[in-house]
Amino acid sequence: VSYRFVLYLLIFLLFFLSLLCLGQMTDLLYTEKELVQSLREYIKAEETKLASVKSWANKLDALTRVSTTDPEGYLAHPVNAYKLMKRLNTEWNELESLVLQNPSDGFISNMSVHRQYFPDEEDETGAAKALMRLQDTYQLDSEAFSKGKLPGMQSDAFLTVDDCFDMGKTAYNDADYYHAVLWMQQSLKQLDAGEEAATTKAEILDYLSYSVYQMGDLPRAIELTRRLVAIDPSHQRAGGNLRYFEKLLFKQLNELNQAYQPASEEPIQLGTYNRPKDHLPERETYEALCRGEGIKLVRKRSRLFCRYQDGFRNPRLLLKPMKEEDEWDSPHIVRYLDVLSSEEIDKIKELAKPRLARATVRDPKTGVLTTAQYRVSKSAWLEGEDDPVIARVNQRIEDITGLTVDTAELLQVANYGVGGQYEPHYDFSRRDEPDAFKRLGTGNRVATFLNYMSDVTAGGATVFPDFGAAIWPRKGTAVFWYNLFKSGEGDYRTRHAACPVLVGSKWVSNKWIHERGQEFRRPCGLTEVD
Repeated sequence: VSYRFVLYLLIFLLFFLSLLCLGQMTDLLYTEKELVQSLREYIKAEETKLASVKSWANKLDALTRVSTTDPEGYLAHPVNAYKLMKRLNTEWNELESLVLQNPSDGFISNMSVHRQYFPDEEDETGAAKALMRLQDTYQLDSEAFSKGKLPGMQSDAFLTVDDCFDMGKTAYNDADYYHAVLWMQQSLKQLDAGEEAATTKAEILDYLSYSVYQMGDLPRAIELTRRLVAIDPSHQRAGGNLRYFEKLLFKQLNELNQAYQPASEEPIQLGTYNRPKDHLPERETYEALCRGEGIKLVRKRSRLFCRYQDGFRNPRLLLKPMKEEDEWDSPHIVRYLDVLSSEEIDKIKELAKPRLARATVRDPKTGVLTTAQYRVSKSAWLEGEDDPVIARVNQRIEDITGLTVDTAELLQVANYGVGGQYEPHYDFSRRDEPDAFKRLGTGNRVATFLNYMSDVTAGGATVFPDFGAAIWPRKGTAVFWYNLFKSGEGDYRTRHAACPVLVGSKWVSNKWIHERGQEFRRPCGLTEVD
């Protein structure tokens, strides 16, 4: 109902007042009163809506002032990155629905223009899973995470009751009950502490009790379900679940001849339940290395481990040789200092940003590139013809390594944002993957040259689980290793991983150098492991 409509109706009524009898006019008085009440309800609804929109505007105005002061620094915190995804995918949609209650063409048309650039539901889910990945790798409890407390730093970033609930729901919908328990428990804890939220306690208990049951903790599932029934006796599933859980528990106790033990009163937190095993055999070793645990001696102290390297008397390196440091003895991994200048790094990023797309991996059976959950980053491929800087970097890699890059793959630029990672993998193709690089026609990947183009505040190390090495990103440096022995056999010790980025943004560029063209630059060895 609009103001104009109500006004016309009142004029219409007043016009006919003189034509009606007293009784009819009395009825119209009550009608008028009802119309006035309806008008006031309309005004109140409009004022409530406007107050809500003002509240949104004030909150987002304050937020964007902070976030745009230092965009990269703000998004370096994974909680801020997740909440940005959540706001643009979910909360702005709620605001749009609110405004649409009464058309606002200017706002809606503006939303329509920008909507194509908004993250979608998959992006929001991916950001939530990234936080859980960080939680696992760096052993962060949900409470510290929700308060923005990360190793070595404190931030104003925080997760609300509703944020934690949405995190838990994301895990629940993925049948990931381990994380669903952790985040539903944190949501419940913050709600019990008095934090206001749209999410109700009954909703949280519904998800939490069933997730705890899925983790095999029947006593606690029963206790939580009883709390749910007490809050909402008519809940659609709670009563049936409670009877089922109790029946199942007492059956188990009878079979084991054990007495009933009440549920633990300790809060559910990291370590309460064992994390389910997954596809990665070296998961624990890999994640420990990412945390800086279990790292072994990186080099022999009995010999020199740093030197100047002139690329075997390469003319371009004679006047300015590279600084070379040993990171590991066998397999031999070296780090080169001052490989890329800040200006070169900025140019490479500038060229790559418009081309960045979800990174792919090569299917070992088909050789076709595809996306995978174990590699979470965005990448772009740059050719020497794209810019003189790329041509210069390619030439520098050839000068340093003494290997031709004519048969190498293009320079790959990768950006690892919040939770970005690449789980343990080999760069070379194994014997059961004979067609992996067949399309290229340049043989296997003989070596890897990896440029670090940013420092990383926390996380993001390159780790080698087989022998316990961790190499931390240092802007402008590069690491190099051979993937194949001189015999052409793969060196399985070079299985490595890019740890999830905890705080910051990790930029790298790498050159995969292939076998063809290296016949006289790296001659074959006499044994399989030369």
